[in-house]
Amino acid sequence: MRNLALLLGVKAACILLVSSLTGTGAVNNSGRWWGIVNVASSSNLLTNSKNVQLVLDPSLALLSRRQRRLIRQNPGILHAIAAGLHAAIKECKWQFRNRRWNCPTTHSPAVFGKIVNRGCRETAFVFAIMSAGVTHAVARSCSEGAIESCTCDYRRRGPGGPDWHWGGCSDNVEFGRMFSREFVDSSERGRDLRYLTNLHNNEAGRMTVSSEMRQECKCHGMSGSCTVRTCWMRLPSFRMVGDFLKDRFDGASRVVYANKGSNRASHRAHPRHLEPENPAHKPPSSMDLVYFEKSPNFCSYSGKTGTLGTSGRACNSTSPGLDGCELLCCGRGFKTRTESMTERCHCTFHWCCHVSCLNCTSTRTLHQCV
Repeated sequence: MRNLALLLGVKAACILLVSSLTGTGAVNNSGRWWGIVNVASSSNLLTNSKNVQLVLDPSLALLSRRQRRLIRQNPGILHAIAAGLHAAIKECKWQFRNRRWNCPTTHSPAVFGKIVNRGCRETAFVFAIMSAGVTHAVARSCSEGAIESCTCDYRRRGPGGPDWHWGGCSDNVEFGRMFSREFVDSSERGRDLRYLTNLHNNEAGRMTVSSEMRQECKCHGMSGSCTVRTCWMRLPSFRMVGDFLKDRFDGASRVVYANKGSNRASHRAHPRHLEPENPAHKPPSSMDLVYFEKSPNFCSYSGKTGTLGTSGRACNSTSPGLDGCELLCCGRGFKTRTESMTERCHCTFHWCCHVSCLNCTSTRTLHQCV
């Protein structure tokens, strides 16, 4: 009986593994696949006889069947996706560090909480920056040789100008964009306004990465004379991408669903199904962020909307801006406290070979929203 139980246990584990790899029970809710950022690591990957990495962690059932297939078809790409999501989350927190909504995240599959279920500006930014993160990381990984199915972008070769020519290893942003479109957009379901805005903001993130590509060159010639240069296209820094999308966040367009013609919108056709809520405003471009409902009140905690409030947040008592105590604390006031810090200082190097330092104590004043 004990051996039979053991055999049944092994069989059940195999069924769970097959289910994980084939997509059975996969969750397709918008943004839930971002939860792989908390589980995707070398410890939950297996390399089969064809050197293809397979997803083992049951949490990766968050991926759709199509997403899992794309990972299996592109060995090495899961690490790039996870890196892109990490970069996007970090950038979101940086861009909104002084705002009432400061891009809070959790370690659950719902990385950004209930804000993803809304259609507000903050949701638009989240979808755009996560899509941009995947695009950026995959394009960079192609150039680094970390993904078997892609390489540098060698389309730019040969003559380019009177004293320079194309060469080198251009970042493969086109592969990054195409993969991101297939992988990221495949998690969206429906044909409603939420579906259209999510796809639009996903594409806006990808377009931002592509549009900010920059030309870099290396000089050649005797004694650095730079008589000729070799040039290639390089990805922008992700901070530049974040800055651009933050500007688009501030100028985001509120849209409504324009029921014109067929509802079967694709990622290329969907912009014509979105129109400004205010007819006097121009239609959003492919790089604009769009939203369809007002943002919740981020001042106070609300379990219903998933907002944490600003109580306990550090604020700047002398700033008139969004990080100032008056605005960040929503008029509730703030409390002040002082704390002492001891740090090493006045360090001196002694020959040979050690460094001696003094301990310096300083006092700083902190302000927190009540």
